[in-house]
Amino acid sequence: MADPDRTRKRLARLMTHLTWVVLLLMLTLYFNYYIDARDNPNRMLALDTAGSSGEVVLERDRSGHYRAPGLINGVRVDFLVDTGATSVSVSEALAQKLGLGRGAPLQAMTANGVVIAYRTELDSVQLGGIRMQRVAATINPGMPDDMVLLGMSFMQHLELIQRDGELTLRVPAPR
Repeated sequence: MADPDRTRKRLARLMTHLTWVVLLLMLTLYFNYYIDARDNPNRMLALDTAGSSGEVVLERDRSGHYRAPGLINGVRVDFLVDTGATSVSVSEALAQKLGLGRGAPLQAMTANGVVIAYRTELDSVQLGGIRMQRVAATINPGMPDDMVLLGMSFMQHLELIQRDGELTLRVPAPR
């Protein structure tokens, strides 16, 4: 016959181990959320345009950049706002995923020097409640797969206001 005291001790040990596993899991989830929020404060930017005001306010991340989720041709991407970029720039891998064709080659000046990129056009680009059609872009074979530079071919049609760690992008009122 089994010793009830021994069974109780085993159960208590098992419950202690399970408690520690659950606690460690909860701490891991919390700190992953904390780090993600710190590194990308705009990660929860709504992609729904219903009832939008045509204005998006982005918070600067801890490295001083403005990053936000968006859509290119209906596919979710992560943008890095780059007012120094002439056009929206996508990686080769993303261009293939989007079915973009390479257009004419061109030399592009990047932070890493001069590279050969290829002209293309995006059917639609959306950042929050701001959506534009037929946006000029480049395919840059040297870019990391997960990066999209949101350049001036998208932002040239917007008012940009940077103040106190926030960047406001707004569709200007008709004149």
